Amino acid sequence: MKNAWSIDKLQDAWQLASRFHKGQEYGGPGKGEYFEYINHVGSVTFEVLHAIFHDSVDNPDLAIQCAILHDTIEDTDFSEKELEKHFGATVTQGVLALTKNDDLGDKVVKMKDSLHRIKQQPKEIWAVKMADRIVNLSEPPFYWKKEKKVAYQKEARLIWEELKAGNDYLANRLAQKIEQYSQYIDQSRASK
Repeated sequence: MKNAWSIDKLQDAWQLASRFHKGQEYGGPGKGEYFEYINHVGSVTFEVLHAIFHDSVDNPDLAIQCAILHDTIEDTDFSEKELEKHFGATVTQGVLALTKNDDLGDKVVKMKDSLHRIKQQPKEIWAVKMADRIVNLSEPPFYWKKEKKVAYQKEARLIWEELKAGNDYLANRLAQKIEQYSQYIDQSRASK
């Protein structure tokens, strides 16, 4: 796997993501618990790296850069123009496909639109989306209600159905995580 990716490009992407996601947090499973958002970015990147060693990925450099940068346009002030200037058109198109279109309003429509755009991209982008959902299927934030968890699991099944042909390893891992996620829904029922 010699020269599979450019460490300098990855370092640049990581520095940028760290800078732009600084101060962002997301809820952890424990009451009042929050994590730095860069933890999510790192976890998605770890999933992609692990997949590279388990399944064929034609362009690991693209997969890892997009994993690191996948939420920069959606969740920060970093612009499409700046992204293309720093990382090129291919990475930018991958990140844009992974970015939900807020103009569409409805969450289901946004997801279907994003999945459609992802499927127009190289399989590396499919892998990033599956890795993102795998990470997000960890124990949900303490403030999520049962309905949110049920909807999230349902959305994960849609992602799996649409993208499973993109990477066998990640598709299998995502399917397992979807089934394991039921325990968090069952806990919601038990606590009522």
